[in-house]
Amino acid sequence: MAQQVRWGIVGLGSIAHTFAKDLALVTGGSLVAVASRSIQKAKEFANEYGAAHSFDSYEALFESNEVDVVYIATPHTSHEDLSISAMQKGKHVLCEKPMGVNPEQVARMIAVAKENKVFLMEALWSRFNPSIQKTKQLVESGEIGAIGFIHADFAFYALGRDSENRLLNPDLAGGSLLDVGIYPIFLSYLLLGMPTKIQASSHFYKTGVEMQTSMIFDYEGAQAILYSGLNSKSEMKAEISGSEGSIFLHPRWHEAQGYSIEKEEDIVAYSLPTYGKGYTYEIEEVQACLASGKLQSTMWSHQNSVDLAKLLYAVRQKSGVIFPFEEQKQV
Repeated sequence: MAQQVRWGIVGLGSIAHTFAKDLALVTGGSLVAVASRSIQKAKEFANEYGAAHSFDSYEALFESNEVDVVYIATPHTSHEDLSISAMQKGKHVLCEKPMGVNPEQVARMIAVAKENKVFLMEALWSRFNPSIQKTKQLVESGEIGAIGFIHADFAFYALGRDSENRLLNPDLAGGSLLDVGIYPIFLSYLLLGMPTKIQASSHFYKTGVEMQTSMIFDYEGAQAILYSGLNSKSEMKAEISGSEGSIFLHPRWHEAQGYSIEKEEDIVAYSLPTYGKGYTYEIEEVQACLASGKLQSTMWSHQNSVDLAKLLYAVRQKSGVIFPFEEQKQV
């Protein structure tokens, strides 16, 4: 019997709870350690999910001999430093998206992964969603002909939150784009690749963060209309339209439980429910890669993360989204 993959989690917010619940559903791995700046919070989390070890510093978890792979679930701005610290201690890393705030951070993280011969993957869980995987297969097989149009959005209302909330705090790389705009951009990239031209426009909130962004990605013979926002909700139904039909990813499409195909006025719906919340699939991918000695996933490779970071940065340049810590570096 193969050895169990021993997981550690750093950053114990809401997404870490969801991840821990899904990890418990996956065979071949188990949660053994958690870390928070608050030892009380770490102990409570460990007790809730059956982790044997709790730490009051991230570094202590990285140094633990009980951990094989670390899931980084902290705010965006700490992803680079924490991932690098973990990898320099010989730990494999699954880092919550976006892997880095900009392409330079992602490049440095990948360089450290290669230098230390450890596995590194961006936790872009939607890439492993069964409905999205199926959509990619259908597009590549020519089921709906040549794609001419993609529409994808992700928006919810968040402006009522405390101004120090990570989504509304520019010092934490807040705003809609890196948090949820990454999903529509990812879908366009997954199905059509790198665009030839990008147009983007943003509106800003009083704290200085971008609160809504509209994007047009141009391709040879196709366009993608993409949107993210924090000042209203959106339907979150994705449409992929081709010369011979359309595929619709059901709301909320980034965690779709099914899809529909429309051809010649007929629409057929397919149910494809996720196992657990849906983090199970990225967890299984990490464990499969580790079992076969792979240091990156072929489903979501280092190059994919580099490309996505470049697209996010290109949109930000078009719409004037610069974070305070980036301005300081430019001086």
